[in-house]
Amino acid sequence: MTIQEAKNQQEWDAFIGRQQFRPFLQSWTMGEVYRDTDQEPIRLEVRDEGNIVAICQAIFVPAKRGRHLSIPYGPVLSSKQTAESSKQIMEKLLAELMHIAREHGCSFIRMSPFLPAVAPQGAKVGWPPTGSKPSPLHLLAEYLWYLPLHTIDPWQQRTEGSGQPRTEEELLAGLRKTTRNLVRRAERDGVTIGASPDPNRDVEHFLALHEETRRRHGFTPYTDAFFRAQVRRFAERGECTLYLAHFQGEVAAASIHVHAFGETSYHHGASTHRLSRVPTSYLLQWTAICDALKRGDGIYNFWGIAPVTLETGSPTVTDHQHPFSGVTLFKTGFGGTLLPLVHCMDFPLSARYHGTRAFELLRRWRRGF
Repeated sequence: MTIQEAKNQQEWDAFIGRQQFRPFLQSWTMGEVYRDTDQEPIRLEVRDEGNIVAICQAIFVPAKRGRHLSIPYGPVLSSKQTAESSKQIMEKLLAELMHIAREHGCSFIRMSPFLPAVAPQGAKVGWPPTGSKPSPLHLLAEYLWYLPLHTIDPWQQRTEGSGQPRTEEELLAGLRKTTRNLVRRAERDGVTIGASPDPNRDVEHFLALHEETRRRHGFTPYTDAFFRAQVRRFAERGECTLYLAHFQGEVAAASIHVHAFGETSYHHGASTHRLSRVPTSYLLQWTAICDALKRGDGIYNFWGIAPVTLETGSPTVTDHQHPFSGVTLFKTGFGGTLLPLVHCMDFPLSARYHGTRAFELLRRWRRGF
């Protein structure tokens, strides 16, 4: 078993596409997005008898609170590995990552793998690893809400094959009654949804709405450069759709969807508060779901929500102070199911980490997490 720097994008992405969980944040293209925003990626691949059995894309983050190595939804290990070999792979990757991180003056590694928070997935790779600490802040969403678009759920797959695509009628019937009514009301009110023919131009509409949303809710956003780079890099591969919702000649809502490896992710959305009574976002979301179904995608990922319980048969938020609580009712109204992921873990590499940890604990308290 060997570990080396990856050089071939086609082999890298083909490996991700064969796995049960296929996080696009580990795609080669996403690494180029980070590179465009001055966060250098490193790409490691583990090979056994010449075949790739794991990949890991890590990003150097030059944060003021402490330079560190970030691993968003990675590493990705072959689902065909045994528990013993998976643990060996994880240990080998961690040792190499620690070596690289120290060489580049990082004070810690922050790893947030795409591992369901239930056995046997976490136990299979020996998660959490010895010497790690629970991160004060999550790196990415750890409660995902998603909609299976096939009769066999790819993220809960127990049998071979993907099943049959579900129909629009079946998906519409799965919407919460209020959500279904709002989708129909938007159509009656004259809301129109279109996929931008020029995402690099029309991303400016999204940025204007996103800035309005940021001021309204007071969150720390991605930079405009990040959004532009993500749209540019994925759009040139046909893996990004920028949706615009128009009402009475005005762009009232916009969203960025990434569709790669047979999955569509609703990654960013924004709307104007002035037209909040017009349910533009509901029709936009429904349009994106239908487009994903037409592409043959197996998963529609709504991304992060607040912690919920499903004991009553419908999602109930358990933490109303959580910053995602406001969007949880909206997202879960389209039907679907919950996938909780393991918590992000830190690997301290120097004494500087302790100062970063204290700062982030205070930051978490202020944000309401």
